[in-house]
Amino acid sequence: MTPAEINIKFAQLQERIARDFDNEKPDLKVLLFLIGVQELGQGPRKFSKRQKEELMHIANCRLFSELGFYELEGLDQDGWPHWKLVKPIPAYTLLEQEMVLKSLMVTYFDNL
Repeated sequence: MTPAEINIKFAQLQERIARDFDNEKPDLKVLLFLIGVQELGQGPRKFSKRQKEELMHIANCRLFSELGFYELEGLDQDGWPHWKLVKPIPAYTLLEQEMVLKSLMVTYFDNL
């Protein structure tokens, strides 16, 4: 997809999610959090600041696993997934990072 196509599909994703969350358009961080909660699989609940950061990390790992950068190692005793880096992630520019994340998020939510 071109950057323009990615941005259009991402805006559509934001609109779709916003309908479920008080019409507030989620940004990248909110979507990472939602993906992390989904991947944790324990349902919505209160999370500490540290847990929220870990959920966003889980989301990043899950998304980048689609490109072969991470592999799921397994779950810890509390049911939290742990990922291992299997190949280095390229040094993307900020714009490239954003485009890759948006594209991976669109695909992730389309596959739910």
